[in-house]
Amino acid sequence: MDIKTSKIELVKIILNINNDNFIKKVTDFINNEKADFWNELTFSEQAEIKKGISQLEKGERTSYKEVLKNIS
Repeated sequence: MDIKTSKIELVKIILNINNDNFIKKVTDFINNEKADFWNELTFSEQAEIKKGISQLEKGERTSYKEVLKNIS
């Protein structure tokens, strides 16, 4: 079953539910469900971010002015 068909089937099921509490729970779940950007990153992007965090924790920092000086 493709995603469009699944969505339509889900809507049909929800339309037949008369339990206000259940509808509120489903609504709250949908509203609170947010994609975690971390899971959208590639393994190499995650590794680079972890490396940068590790460097910051060790005090290995470069000022903005220093970065500008190095790239110009």
